[in-house]
Amino acid sequence: MEIISKFTVGSEEGISDLISIIDSSVYTQHRDFVSEEDIRHYIEKIDPRKMINDLNDLSNQLIMTYADQKPVGYSIIKSGSVYPGITDGKRSTEISFVILPEYDSPETRQSLWKKCRSAASFTDVIWINMLAHDPLLEFLKEAGFKVVADAKAGPFQLPSSVLTIEI
Repeated sequence: MEIISKFTVGSEEGISDLISIIDSSVYTQHRDFVSEEDIRHYIEKIDPRKMINDLNDLSNQLIMTYADQKPVGYSIIKSGSVYPGITDGKRSTEISFVILPEYDSPETRQSLWKKCRSAASFTDVIWINMLAHDPLLEFLKEAGFKVVADAKAGPFQLPSSVLTIEI
């Protein structure tokens, strides 16, 4: 299987790939905690035009991961996004890190993480708010992230951890 992670612009095709992953991952991540009706309602409210505008903001970048040319993961990198626990004066960057469970493998994780790390090389601290039950949480800890706070995340505000890594 050929796995590649690459920068993607906020075009209709890029957003279509992103939304296909969001739809699947929201269902997978929340189905044990939230009703299918609530998940469906959330997915129906996703606005592709707003996403295109957000991604075309120069402080945001989208990285898509493909397995045999099928979208299987993504990361959105938000430069200058600050978590309150980060030391003043340090440049911070927020990331998301999502891989569909059926494509979650060491190769897929490494491909997406290496591209994220490269894209955020200009920052002092990378941070992420990750659901407590997300299987990728352990990978991020192994990559050097440290849990700095308990929080809530996602569209349904489920328990999460804020993690940081200094660059």
